[in-house]
Amino acid sequence: MHRLAGCFVVLLGLGLFAGCKTEQSSSGTTTSTGTGAAVATAAPAVEAAAANVPNPMKPPIRIKAGLTTQFTDSEGNVWLPDQGFADGETTERDADLQVANTKDPALYRCEHYSMTSFSYPVPNGKYIVKLHFAETYDGISGPGDRVFSFNVQGHQFNDFDVWVKAGGANRAYIETVPVDVTNGKVDITFTPKVENPQINGIEILPAS
Repeated sequence: MHRLAGCFVVLLGLGLFAGCKTEQSSSGTTTSTGTGAAVATAAPAVEAAAANVPNPMKPPIRIKAGLTTQFTDSEGNVWLPDQGFADGETTERDADLQVANTKDPALYRCEHYSMTSFSYPVPNGKYIVKLHFAETYDGISGPGDRVFSFNVQGHQFNDFDVWVKAGGANRAYIETVPVDVTNGKVDITFTPKVENPQINGIEILPAS
């Protein structure tokens, strides 16, 4: 009788040991099997979160440079807060500053400046990138006071002068650039020449 009981205990222990084994799947996901349900850890999701890389977003994408909260324009379009810039600073002008050539002067009352690059992930495809500028800094008094170059996905713009392009201070100007994305992101680089580069907003829109 004692011998049978001992065999039962040994068999029970072997069963519990076999029921708690771990398995390594071919995808690298570790799966722990218990008495019935399986618990899995999604390694790719954890790695993506750790890398802090945003998933590609399908345009339209609108980013309000210099603003920490969302912005809704006069047509009801929602602009994301300032993001995508590698470096630089932000500033905000007076709330009553008047900006010509636009229905949305608030879009041009804050800016990102002194940046070297901007990058944003999108699915590969053809897009229209719109860069919004206005010279609102009172330290700029005329043509030539702020000159910089920028490159939008391989399209080079040299000696860009917001004052000249817009026709003066506090006037909105939009540079429209058709691009073909093949590397999963829109890349823009900025190079200073006189003063710092600046920008008020960036739109990434589907090409029609």
